[in-house]
Amino acid sequence: MAESVYKIIELVGTSTESWEKAAATAVMKASKTLRDLRIAEISELDLQLENGKVRAYRAKVKLSFKYEGN
Repeated sequence: MAESVYKIIELVGTSTESWEKAAATAVMKASKTLRDLRIAEISELDLQLENGKVRAYRAKVKLSFKYEGN
């Protein structure tokens, strides 16, 4: 097996419906510009509040992909 290197980035996805959809939003957006996504790790969940009510769910997602740099 060849040696590989993976890069990790962190994104925050948002959704008005759920943390699951917030995380999926981050992964879906990243997959449009990054190739070979390997792992998604949820590192933090929080809520955006407005007037004492939940406005949005936010998921901080660490994504790894195979690094192809020079």
